[in-house]
Amino acid sequence: MIAALIMSDPHKAASVTELLELICSRSTRKKVSVADILEAFGDRAFGALMFVFAAPLVLPMPPGVSAILGAPLSFITFQWMMGRPTLWLPRRVLESTLSMSDFRSIVAKLSPYLEKLERRLKPRLTFMYNQVGDRIMGAVCFLLALIVFLPIPFGNMLPSLSIAAFAIGAAERDGVAAIIGWLTAFVSVGVLVLLSKPIIMAVTVFFTTLIGMFS
Repeated sequence: MIAALIMSDPHKAASVTELLELICSRSTRKKVSVADILEAFGDRAFGALMFVFAAPLVLPMPPGVSAILGAPLSFITFQWMMGRPTLWLPRRVLESTLSMSDFRSIVAKLSPYLEKLERRLKPRLTFMYNQVGDRIMGAVCFLLALIVFLPIPFGNMLPSLSIAAFAIGAAERDGVAAIIGWLTAFVSVGVLVLLSKPIIMAVTVFFTTLIGMFS
């Protein structure tokens, strides 16, 4: 099925940690799909869902996790940038799955940090959140989501941290989190610029060697 999530007040719903643990409690399930995660969150804000897909990428994760989480993250950030009031994901993305054991490992690593974070979040500096501000932050998050897909060792950690900060800030209307997101975004771009020449050289050498092997 195709998920359409309507934005609502996140303060009246269960916490992100509680919802993640609810998914983990389904012991009979061998796999978790993106659709399962969206269904568990129901009509939560874009920010809460962005955080769920970005935060795990800040930590070392099993191979393939970035591809599974990165696809919905790109769709969500793009739609936030466009100012859509509802969230839509294609069937192929919704049907992407992760083993329950890997999902539980992710939640176990994430929960201690998330619980501490949730206790500190509160609405403040809310002037940063408006129709224009949300679209600008959405555009930055979309660009960072694209950077996550670049083949750079550990290169997805800083961009994912920035997206997670923007996301949780949007969910809780906490401007301090948004400021952290902006600072981390600048650092992410700076690191990428510094590494751009070595990355280009490495890719050039790789393809030159590959072509030489078949010539």
